[in-house]
Amino acid sequence: MTSNANNAATTTTTTAAQAYPNLQQTIKEIVDSGLVGLHLRVDDEHGAWVGSAGHSVLGEPAAPPINGRVRIGSNTKTFLATLVLQLVAEGKIALDTPAVDYLPRFALDPRITVRMLLQHTSGIFNFTGEVYEDGTTAPGVVAWGGKEWVDNRFRTHHADDLVRLALAKPARFEPGTDWSYSNTNYALAKLLIEAVTGHSLAEEMQRLILGPLGLSDTVVPETSTEIGGPHAHAYYRYDDEGVEKTVDVTAQNPSWISSGGDMISTSKDLHTFISALLSGKLLPAPLLAEMLTPEAKVGYGLGVFVQKTETGTVITHNGGHGGHAALMYSTPDGSKTMTAALNYVDDADLSLAAAFQAATQRLVEEVFGGQGAAA
Repeated sequence: MTSNANNAATTTTTTAAQAYPNLQQTIKEIVDSGLVGLHLRVDDEHGAWVGSAGHSVLGEPAAPPINGRVRIGSNTKTFLATLVLQLVAEGKIALDTPAVDYLPRFALDPRITVRMLLQHTSGIFNFTGEVYEDGTTAPGVVAWGGKEWVDNRFRTHHADDLVRLALAKPARFEPGTDWSYSNTNYALAKLLIEAVTGHSLAEEMQRLILGPLGLSDTVVPETSTEIGGPHAHAYYRYDDEGVEKTVDVTAQNPSWISSGGDMISTSKDLHTFISALLSGKLLPAPLLAEMLTPEAKVGYGLGVFVQKTETGTVITHNGGHGGHAALMYSTPDGSKTMTAALNYVDDADLSLAAAFQAATQRLVEEVFGGQGAAA
């Protein structure tokens, strides 16, 4: 096992190498299934296993950087939910209070509580678009696919505008009667945090999570277009008047997804965060228990999926968009985590969705022994 704690962040320990002898081959095979690159990290009683396969930049030989930064997509929601619960602990927010009490400027259904926002049971239209159970779709208020997204990826969107446009659409169901994933819920959570604290989301995130945990590579980018630090590149493929084009979209203004998925982090910081959260370092035990109590339909708690099988439970949230993705899995006590950064060629048809799901399932089975399915 390495003796230098700093080296442990980027180097596989001897015992971890022995515990996971096939993991490097696994991530290579996953990359070969269609990704550009993949960096994986496992932390448990064996120490740290870290590996990388594929390419950081298309057409260049270097693999993705170990512990490189990545746009983490919907893993952002776990950070947001944690922050809201920390403000609950401070007495600034109550979970079962109507959200409109904190955000009276919006025409929110008064039956929608803060808890419903965090658990996706509000019924509010998803501003990035809806896919209904019968297969029909409703376009979102922000074009996030195709040439239109590529051409407008540096445009600034304001969370207030995204929320108002979503609220102008029909609700998906009566509040609290069903479950449906909606980025609008977390745009509202951001605005709620700012309303009750008088500070920006970035300031509160720094005060309560990033600063205390020393997450120096985790960023709330707001409208900043650059990732900063070492990172693999993200790509997008689209049709331009009958010509297929692939462009580097690593730089983009993430305000189009707002706090539904805009944050930047690394596999090491994600490990530190989820391990600290689940081991009780960020929330009082009663609030952590509320967070990990899943609703009945898909097993979503407050900002996390709680995935149970006969062999155990895994706490997780994954996320991806625009050629970057991140994985975050942990045992319920935070003692074993698996975090990853992926870069790939995205497109409007989400062509890699099946490969992404298969890859995450394979990694979960190899690392956790089948304790849960990919979300």
